[in-house]
Amino acid sequence: MTDAKNGITYADAGVDIDAGNALVERIKPAAKRTTRSGVMSGLGGFGALFDLKAAGYTDPVLVAATDGVGTKLRIAIDTGNVDGVGIDLVAMCVNDLVCQGAEPLFFLDYFATGKLELDIAARIIEGIAKGCEQSGCALIGGETAEMPGMYPEGDFDLAGFSVGAMERGGTLPSGVAAGDVLLGLASDGVHSNGYSLVRVIVEHSGMNWDDPCPWDAGTLGEVLLTPTRLYVKSTLEVARAGHVNALAHITGGGLTENLPRVLPEGMGAQIDLGAWDLPPVFRWLTAHGGMDEAELLKTFNSGLGMIAVVPADKAEAAAKMLRDAGETVFKIGTVTDTDGVAYTGSLL
Repeated sequence: MTDAKNGITYADAGVDIDAGNALVERIKPAAKRTTRSGVMSGLGGFGALFDLKAAGYTDPVLVAATDGVGTKLRIAIDTGNVDGVGIDLVAMCVNDLVCQGAEPLFFLDYFATGKLELDIAARIIEGIAKGCEQSGCALIGGETAEMPGMYPEGDFDLAGFSVGAMERGGTLPSGVAAGDVLLGLASDGVHSNGYSLVRVIVEHSGMNWDDPCPWDAGTLGEVLLTPTRLYVKSTLEVARAGHVNALAHITGGGLTENLPRVLPEGMGAQIDLGAWDLPPVFRWLTAHGGMDEAELLKTFNSGLGMIAVVPADKAEAAAKMLRDAGETVFKIGTVTDTDGVAYTGSLL
């Protein structure tokens, strides 16, 4: 046995445990603001506990979703504007849960970086907490991974995990029929899909992220980082009223790929592209990218972040409830008994 000591610490290897502990303490107030009925324990343990009975469920079915923010993170990292990507992360998970008919209950995040920068990490996780607050979902845990040598300086990655519940028999889609009305809910911009193409178009345009945005106030980077809209509370209210047969979150694949996912086999949709105005961000992207309409519709949300499929006799009531909840609603078409999505009119 020898008294000789190596002298090399974990901190010398690039991992600062004290910084990780400081981050947990800093984000505790934000996580506490998201507490809801059913939460039994949150941050600090080896796992988090949730009581479904206390949340009001008698015969629940659980629904799980996981997602990330994609290459939108590249813009956030390059500009230092990281405050909204946490909302994006939550939205990409919980907007999917409601499409199954589930109420989001709790959320966990995974934040990985080469060197933990306390302020940056705290701003990101505070954004996650804000997204959870806005969707009635508790932030009950997560993982902060400091991994030297795995990421270039300043880079990070995010992943999110959410669990929701519904009473047995409440699954969506359900009862979709020919003649059902399609209600499109306006998006808040590009949301979190298509950013690999966005970045290429911006590069080809010759603009920089800190240049004034051509179609809105603020810099180009700031406007393109507008967070994904959360549709949870508005759509759950209408679904619980029995006014919705299906919900389609318009993410990667756009209208062309996502709407058919909630339609029964052999059914399709007729969509009037003149029923809503294409937002300026998409006009700019199509102009500078030379995209045709088909490429636009299968890459971006094109101004509609969610589509509600509703019975024809409940369409007006559903639209009113959604508008009263703060959504901008367009009647964009109907379900057909012919396979595939057909378009009339033009967005461009």
